[in-house]
Amino acid sequence: MGIVQSQSIKNTLITFFGFGIGAINALFFYTNFLGKLHYGIVTTILSGANIMMPLMAFGAQNTLIRFFSQYKTEREREDFLSFMLFLPLAFIIPITAIFYIFYDPISSGWLKENPSLEPFFWLIPIVGLFMAYFEVFYAWVKVHMYSVVGNFISEVLIRVIVMMLLFSVHFNLIDKTTCVYGIAVAYFAQLVVMKLYAISVKMPVLRFVIPENSKEIVQYSLFIIVSGGVAVMLVDFDKVMIPFYKDISQNALYAVAIFISTVIIVPYRAMNQIVAPITAKLMSENKHDELNELYKKSAINLQVIGGFIMMLIFLNIKELYRIIPDEYSGGIWVVFMIGLCKFYDVLLGNNNSIIVNTKYYRTVLLFGIITVVLMIVLNAIFIPLYGIEGSAFATLITIVIYNTIKLLYVVKKMNLYPFTIKTLYSLGILVTCFIIFFFWEFPFHPIINIGLKSILISVYYGYSNYKLKISDEVNSVITTILLRLKVK
Repeated sequence: MGIVQSQSIKNTLITFFGFGIGAINALFFYTNFLGKLHYGIVTTILSGANIMMPLMAFGAQNTLIRFFSQYKTEREREDFLSFMLFLPLAFIIPITAIFYIFYDPISSGWLKENPSLEPFFWLIPIVGLFMAYFEVFYAWVKVHMYSVVGNFISEVLIRVIVMMLLFSVHFNLIDKTTCVYGIAVAYFAQLVVMKLYAISVKMPVLRFVIPENSKEIVQYSLFIIVSGGVAVMLVDFDKVMIPFYKDISQNALYAVAIFISTVIIVPYRAMNQIVAPITAKLMSENKHDELNELYKKSAINLQVIGGFIMMLIFLNIKELYRIIPDEYSGGIWVVFMIGLCKFYDVLLGNNNSIIVNTKYYRTVLLFGIITVVLMIVLNAIFIPLYGIEGSAFATLITIVIYNTIKLLYVVKKMNLYPFTIKTLYSLGILVTCFIIFFFWEFPFHPIINIGLKSILISVYYGYSNYKLKISDEVNSVITTILLRLKVK
């Protein structure tokens, strides 16, 4: 337990630090140094690679974690690792062959609208391959209880390399085209560093031996491919569809707005590292009441924390966009719509952790596939009509439907409820906070305005939640702070 707690804390700090670097890159360096066209190209390449990654990994990263502990001898584990290193090739080889054999018809839709993408489109499966094997080697160190360095490589190292490339553009050491290729190489560097670290943790002994439970392994991997594909497509497919219908520079505006909105879900990612294993343990022990209590606590805690971040973003968004170059100013409505998507995610607490540990996961996955199809259809309808706002609206509809299905399944099938009367009180605080501060402006520099308004929002939001006792855990933190400040 000590190892889990220690690494969870370290991973949380690393995640926030990496996200801070990513924010600087996304909001300032990409926008000021790279420009809309090449920023849009990078966004398209990385989103396309993210979509291809689950296919190319063949689910090996999850399968490795799932089955590794079942092997008792060192020989069996070595054979299993070798098999998992070769298994992704079953998809990588045919997918890559299909992509390049049918390159022209596959790329024609995007290149017809955006010919500037032509020199880079072939990078999509290459970067997807780098991402896939990075995840495989990351899983290898996870099963040996070493996740911190891998998390640092994933969250921090890649963003630092990208930052260096953007600075190189700014100081005319490289041109923008070279920077795009350099970002692709950065993902190769990420893979190499992760592989070297994995080898240092445990040197693999390569033997091509098919495990006795290979059928079960392959079936689970196929299942993970579908589930991982659904999750990734719900996040990234809109950024792939935008340049199919609009100029690729619109993807730069969309990427900025998406990144701002994604801040809302950072506490969820941090808390999930701790809550997920506890959820799995309670479910395996059939402790329904304790699980229901954890469900409620995680939901209200994330609602309070995520809601606070959402208010800081929504109520300062106009000032924030005055800091960013003017040509990126068209994404405010995207921030609102995607922000609501992310808030709905955090509102459900550890809902996903509950679902993946039940027999109902396959059924919900089927709805996920249907939802992805719906998202594609809605994007195809709304992007030509309303551009990036249309894509954000399509995503909002899709996420609301998908999350509602997952919520109802947990409520109806497992008799678990995430909401209480405090949920309504918290929503009331959020609505009131928005009404009070949205039209409140200061006549100073945007950064000063953001600071002043954020202080007022923090005082009102913190006081309201504290007095109404919305979250015991949040109140405990506030009480500790007040005691240190010697405020009664």
